[in-house]
Amino acid sequence: MSDRNLLRVPTMAELTAEGKNPDILFWVGCAGSYDDRAKKITRSFVKILNSAGVNFGVLGSEESCTGDPAKRAGNEFLFQMQAMTNIEVLNAYDVKRVVTACPHCFNTIKNEYPKLGGNYEVIHHTQLLQDLIDQGKLTLEGGEYKGKRITFHDPCYLGRANDIYEAPRNLIKQMEGELLEMNSCKSDAMCCGAGGAQMFKEAENGDEEVFEARTKQAIDANPDIIATGCPFCNTMLTDGIKMKDLNDQIKVLDIAEIIVKANNL
Repeated sequence: MSDRNLLRVPTMAELTAEGKNPDILFWVGCAGSYDDRAKKITRSFVKILNSAGVNFGVLGSEESCTGDPAKRAGNEFLFQMQAMTNIEVLNAYDVKRVVTACPHCFNTIKNEYPKLGGNYEVIHHTQLLQDLIDQGKLTLEGGEYKGKRITFHDPCYLGRANDIYEAPRNLIKQMEGELLEMNSCKSDAMCCGAGGAQMFKEAENGDEEVFEARTKQAIDANPDIIATGCPFCNTMLTDGIKMKDLNDQIKVLDIAEIIVKANNL
């Protein structure tokens, strides 16, 4: 295996044993750890962190589910158990800053954990990517995506819940992609169908599933690529594109994946 394919992913336990304290904790999340598709997003983001020389660590086996699905499904007791376990671990490592590629984890750690004693600066990976560009640590190239028609799907927990709309769009523009907006976007964007723990239950009776309707809206924008900033949204929109048999015409990619491929990292 070549050096460029080797990923440096230090754990907090390893760093602490060496007397080191990283600048930022990368919260990988359940999807990014276990889902085969989402693992590609995780690897892409780590490649960028390595390339930019970011001093980061992960919890590894010490990381557990944030408790978001349990809370959204109505099991507050289970949520608090999971949250308190994570907060104890984070506080033990004196974590100050957290980055994650999952808006569900982002929203829960940022807005729910402080009530339970977990106070951290929490940022979404698209925000950190923009910070790295502003600091001159990351340079964007359009590469194969220069001039490509790209529409961005706003994750509910990134957009409406936390008012983050511009960071991912700015990244697309800086790669010289042609940013296309769906008719329903930003604060009016439609859910992909996975939020509120809906990812883990069977569809209810109706004429059309939510992910089908949202995929149609994306297709109507006539993109080459549907960009996402959430592993749940990625899964739902990918399924929608498959249902329409458009796999060869339209790709569903996370912003981090687009940057890695465009910059040949």
